[in-house]
Formats: sequence, structure tokens, C-alpha cells
Amino acid sequence: MGSPWKALSDDNRREILLLLRKKDMTPTEVVEHFNFTLPAVSAHLRVLKEADLVTEKKRGKNRFYSLNDSKSLEVVKFLEEVYDYNLNSLKEYVENKEKKRKKKSSY
Repeated sequence: MGSPWKALSDDNRREILLLLRKKDMTPTEVVEHFNFTLPAVSAHLRVLKEADLVTEKKRGKNRFYSLNDSKSLEVVKFLEEVYDYNLNSLKEYVENKEKKRKKKSSY
């Protein structure tokens, strides 16, 4: 299984995930949104699939790709934890700085 972080490091793969968030798509449908070849899109989809960020279902001759909600939510939860901590730290810093400023100006 590939790393979701490595898969997310590419701008094009992130764009593909945004497309798949809206609806399941075939590689041919995905390629219509980019200026590169079908083999390039297939390679990006393979990386996303190996990272478990997308799932693939075969329907007839077509392969449909969709966003893997459970894995995507794991990534989102991790980022929320990281940024929630940083935002709380920033809030505390700003509040403490404001308190110090008010205390200074009252002397």
C-alpha cells in the first residue's frame, strides 16, 4: 500500500480527488479535465488507488473510480488535529499578547 501523503503531494492528484468528490468517474472522464494523456491519468489514479484514497469498480468494460471516504476522513481528521492545535496555540498567543499590551498601557 502506498502512502497517502505521497499521493497527496502532487497537485494533479489533489485535483483528481476534488473531481471524484463530486461523482464516480472513468479515466476517460477524468482526462477531459486535464491537459495530459490518458496513460498519465491512469498512472495518477493508480497512485491514488495504492494509497487507498480512491476505489475502483469495474462495470462492464469501464472502470469507475470514486473517493474512498473512510481513508479520506482519516487524512482530514489528522489535519484537523494538527491545525486545531496550531490554531489554539495561535489564539492563546494573541490573547496573551493582548493581555500584556493592556497591562502595559494601564501603568
